[in-house]
Amino acid sequence: MNKINILVIGRHQQITKTLLNLVNKIENCVGLSALTDDDAIKIFNENKIDLVLLSSGIPEESEQLIRKNFTDENPNIKIIQHYGGGSGLLNNEILEAMNNPTITV
Repeated sequence: MNKINILVIGRHQQITKTLLNLVNKIENCVGLSALTDDDAIKIFNENKIDLVLLSSGIPEESEQLIRKNFTDENPNIKIIQHYGGGSGLLNNEILEAMNNPTITV
């Protein structure tokens, strides 16, 4: 099975680091992370990203910029929001998004 590359974007360093660690514990998932819009866009453009995970603290205008940039580059990109709930919920959200071709949250 191919690895699923997941870009975790957040504004709180510790929360983003925790989410990145959780993503990297999921079988066949590889996580990358960014704390700024510029870093997120750079990572997205330099890597094959399968799913984008938006964490807490991202202002609305930043989220809109990120979504527009990523969907312009890849209209099929999966973007989900995760604001907590533990590793089990995160794992299920990722699996659901990757297994459902029409999901965009």
